[in-house]
Amino acid sequence: MRMLVTGGAGFIGANFVHLTLRTRPDVDITVLDALTYAGTRASLDPVADRITFVEGDICDADLVDRLVAETDLVVHFAAESHNDNSLADPWPFVRTNVVGTTTLLQAVRTHDVRYHHISTDEVYGDLELDDPARFTEDTPYNPSSPYSSTKASSDLLVRAWARSFGLRATISNCSNNYGPYQHVEKFIPRQITNVLTGVRPRLYGTGANVRDWIHVDDHNDAVWTIVERGELGRTYLIGADGEANNRTVVETILELCGKQPDDFDFVTDRPGHDLRYAIDSTRLRTELGWRPTYSDFRAGLTATIDWYRTNEHWWRPQKDVTEAAYAGTERVTGAASTR
Repeated sequence: MRMLVTGGAGFIGANFVHLTLRTRPDVDITVLDALTYAGTRASLDPVADRITFVEGDICDADLVDRLVAETDLVVHFAAESHNDNSLADPWPFVRTNVVGTTTLLQAVRTHDVRYHHISTDEVYGDLELDDPARFTEDTPYNPSSPYSSTKASSDLLVRAWARSFGLRATISNCSNNYGPYQHVEKFIPRQITNVLTGVRPRLYGTGANVRDWIHVDDHNDAVWTIVERGELGRTYLIGADGEANNRTVVETILELCGKQPDDFDFVTDRPGHDLRYAIDSTRLRTELGWRPTYSDFRAGLTATIDWYRTNEHWWRPQKDVTEAAYAGTERVTGAASTR
């Protein structure tokens, strides 16, 4: 099989490439990545001699058409994905997530190539903290940020191309990922690298916001399950029952790093901060037989901390730039130790 992975130098995409080479060594992988700040070839260094890497933009119609014409499967990870950045400047999110996805859809339609679309649970908006409900494939879309709005738009485009043009496509919406090779602007690696560099972690608001965490390897294993056994035209939700509020996550990271669990600060909440995400992955589990490996979030977090501790060469170049960007935007409102 010849496979094109867009965004394969980013967090989830790079891990997908690593997983594929471990479990399906006969797959011929081409990675297309624009190498924006969130993508780096260093994430692919361990497998560089086993893949074809193309630096390029998914909005480049000629390049995309040429690459898709030479492949059997496209797995589309490429996206602008950081909520804070989308609030500061929405346009890159519209360009990559909407225009870029449309460019890919036109190419796979032209060449009748199997397509899998990676999306997020954030397209569904949020749930109340005390609501027992979880997102399902039938939950109406209700995005709340420029990021989630553009991802919702891309999902709807895939559905339209599948219905209107018979595109051989599937979609997956996944809960929050964590694991190796995640940019330090994201919540878990930012807190881990803060602790490792002697900086107090920071929490938006009161830290009550809940996310449903899944290890990146479980996400990518589920993607392969959908690619190989999923029904064309369907959407599958991927989750590992990993709900935890942000305060609990930070306290656990501090504890696992040998620090006091209240050694962090609160900062002013960001605009439109979603309260809670929770995934119901019943369809994926019952129809396709998928199960997560990292069912214990604490164990997965321990492995992730160990990876960042031993791979400082990978994240250190990003760290100072990331913290400088946050320096003028976060106002400390209190210390956890005052509770």
